[in-house]
Amino acid sequence: MAAKYIVVSTLGAFAFAYISHILVADKKIFGGTTPTTVLNSEWWEETDKKFQAWPRTAGPPVVMNPISRQNFIVKTRSEA
Repeated sequence: MAAKYIVVSTLGAFAFAYISHILVADKKIFGGTTPTTVLNSEWWEETDKKFQAWPRTAGPPVVMNPISRQNFIVKTRSEA
């Protein structure tokens, strides 16, 4: 019995959040405009070209977890 109320209230909360998002973000009920950089696809293409053309001046790739990537060399006692 309680599961029915939980499911219905969860779906209602999602519906309310979706409608609120549409009204605020798309319909702009509180005013405001969408920036031209978002609306203009040419601007986006030129920006993407700029980022792709940057020279790669960094060092070699960095291993995020070097401990798990180590090559362990096991030496016998006679070699040590």
